[in-house]
Amino acid sequence: MDILKKHGLKLPALFICFVFIQSLFFKFTRHPETINIFEAKLEPWAAGLGFPGLFVPGGIFSAYVIGSAELVASALLLFGTFVAGRRLIQGFGALLAFGVISGAIFFHLFTPLGVEVINADGSPDGGELFIMACLVWVSSVVLIIARRDELLSLIGQRQAVPA
Repeated sequence: MDILKKHGLKLPALFICFVFIQSLFFKFTRHPETINIFEAKLEPWAAGLGFPGLFVPGGIFSAYVIGSAELVASALLLFGTFVAGRRLIQGFGALLAFGVISGAIFFHLFTPLGVEVINADGSPDGGELFIMACLVWVSSVVLIIARRDELLSLIGQRQAVPA
């Protein structure tokens, strides 16, 4: 039980990092799948609502911006996980991951993107992206709950637990 207590939070942190970091190649290289999601599906939807330019390169929700947020979240999670006494840093990474992935889940559920994404080649992804987003969401919630004392100590609500 001591091993689980000592190392149990590494698994959700590493899972989030795995999902985020492996997606960076797609987001930062303008891969056809990323163009399909951001520019072919989400951008026309946003433009139809009167918000053109949100998902194109340079837009506030572009693949570059989202990928950068995922990279920062991963760096915070890794640093907070493997450097002793940095629980608060891990909490910040989990909060950022939670925000990013909550947006992803929203766009899967409430836009033409859908739960089952149709890839650029016309094949369905079987809901893989959505399932991974849900697992990242759960993992980030686990970490936020585990680091709530450290996070709340910043606003004077609780005393932080020493590392």
